[in-house]
Amino acid sequence: MDEQEQGKRARGRPRAYDADEALARARDTFWQSGYSATTLDELSAATGMNRPSLYGAFGDKHALYLATLERYVDVNVVAMNEALSDERPLEEALMRVYDLALGLYLKSGDAPKGCFLIGTAAVEAVNDESVRTILGKGLQAFDRSFEARLARAQRSGELNPDADCAALAKVASAIMHSLAVRSRAGDKRAALRATAQAGVAMICAAGGA
Repeated sequence: MDEQEQGKRARGRPRAYDADEALARARDTFWQSGYSATTLDELSAATGMNRPSLYGAFGDKHALYLATLERYVDVNVVAMNEALSDERPLEEALMRVYDLALGLYLKSGDAPKGCFLIGTAAVEAVNDESVRTILGKGLQAFDRSFEARLARAQRSGELNPDADCAALAKVASAIMHSLAVRSRAGDKRAALRATAQAGVAMICAAGGA
């Protein structure tokens, strides 16, 4: 990049530019309306950045959307790993993840949001390879977090030695995805939590816990 191009990019960014804050606000805008229906004007208003600033910081609308997806996956994998990292029993650890998920999907005072990744990327992934790749990697990352905790439970004797931790991890992920979809469809928190509890009981029974 030559000096003239560097100067243009520098002028395109506001002095108070905060990447994390801008991505969070852009994410919420995409989350509300979906990728296709979200306009650049809405993104500009949400982030407080004009179009040149947005382009200078993130590229076009598509690049910004991909960045919000990647950030969402990264943040939530960290949150999952933290929720699963302590020494509480497996059943409590799994429910802790689902309670955190429900807190995200059903924020107090807001319309049911569901999961940003499932709610928006699953639609766009049909015709967008980049979105499909992030969606697939995100789901695999969630699977790995659950599998690591299940494997630890197996080593400690909470699960039988012959339990299939990889398969049970996919079941655990499927429960979370179901909560995301059903929350957006209007299911109440109590019903969703009961679904999660039934799923946890099934996982523990299948693993011989």
